[in-house]
Amino acid sequence: MQSSTTAAGLGPLSDIVIVDLTRVLAGPFATMALADLGARVIKVEPPGRGDDARHFGPFTGGDGAGAGDKSVYFESLNRGKQSIALDLKAARDRAVFEKLVAAADVLVENYRAGTMEKLNYGWEALRRINPQLIYAAVSGFGQTGPYRDLPAYDLVVQAMGGIMSITGAAADDANGANNSSDASNAQTPVRVGTSIGDISAGLFSVCGILSALHQRARSGEGCMVDVGMLDCQVAILENAISRYLAAGKPPAPLGMRHPSITPFDGFKAQDAHLIIAAGNDALFSKLCAALGAAHLPARDAFNSNDRRTENHAALKCAIENALANKTAAEWLAILRDAGVPCAPINDVAQVVEDAQVKARNMIIESRDADGNRTRMAGNPIKMSGCDDPSTRAPAPALDQHREEILRWLK
Repeated sequence: MQSSTTAAGLGPLSDIVIVDLTRVLAGPFATMALADLGARVIKVEPPGRGDDARHFGPFTGGDGAGAGDKSVYFESLNRGKQSIALDLKAARDRAVFEKLVAAADVLVENYRAGTMEKLNYGWEALRRINPQLIYAAVSGFGQTGPYRDLPAYDLVVQAMGGIMSITGAAADDANGANNSSDASNAQTPVRVGTSIGDISAGLFSVCGILSALHQRARSGEGCMVDVGMLDCQVAILENAISRYLAAGKPPAPLGMRHPSITPFDGFKAQDAHLIIAAGNDALFSKLCAALGAAHLPARDAFNSNDRRTENHAALKCAIENALANKTAAEWLAILRDAGVPCAPINDVAQVVEDAQVKARNMIIESRDADGNRTRMAGNPIKMSGCDDPSTRAPAPALDQHREEILRWLK
């Protein structure tokens, strides 16, 4: 179904129309990624208030008293989309919504499971309107299972999904190793510093939607994509799951250290910490030569990755002794010249100003009709033959595109 030309511009999905019922983060992140790839995204919002995220700070562009204020949170997740306000309980607006569904390729929503059925727009009803529709439902726990009807936010699924149990500083025992998950040795749980529960669900939703579109190209039929935030948290636990299933012992936080590759950690230099990731024997030898400690790989305690991991505390002490005579910046230059993977530990301000981040167009901006500028993270998917502009269309005002959308639906 051909979309009209919009501010989203050309891209691999420029022939795809998406009806976006999402709000706050998980769903809007998914539809933003699709909009960045060229899809026409029509955001359907409740009249009057719109997406809850419109009311999350910080705000910019207003008069300081609320008039004209725009949420930077909302702006950064909804660039390049169109907006129409519809009350899905009102007959007139339901008629417009059903025309949108009939004309769309994809519908995305992130309500609590069962909400669409209460509106009489569950999967069976939607596919009667449009048999080719891809319907993506993003919820806390998916459309099945005993938790199906429970509400969820990012923090809820981070806690339930196990990632908080392996995040944070190590609770070191007397030997410097974190081998206990006993409550007496436990640290206060901490949330991952970004909303990984929402973001991972958004990304898996994009994978599901694109897969469904590919399947439809072969079969001619739509399908439902069911993504649960908790499922996504389990999926990204990767080696924590495999380690538990192999050893029968729940992993505990290790700080910056990798559980099975050594040295793969943060290390203190003269003035600051830096990251060193020597993931194999060859890189370990390069690291030791660069540090002036070429004797270390020959020691029985450090002559294999398994031995280095067993003796990680002693190895860290040896490496930090060698690092103590130069600054982190000096060591980074030396280690990079030696071909050893390493990095500074940047704060967000340093990330925004990083030369590589700038070179990859990862800090972009949008400007609204009043000339207000919002800077935000860019699109990490770079594709040959597709533009990656540094200036993007802004997020829409509530109901901004009503007349254009209604004309298109006639």
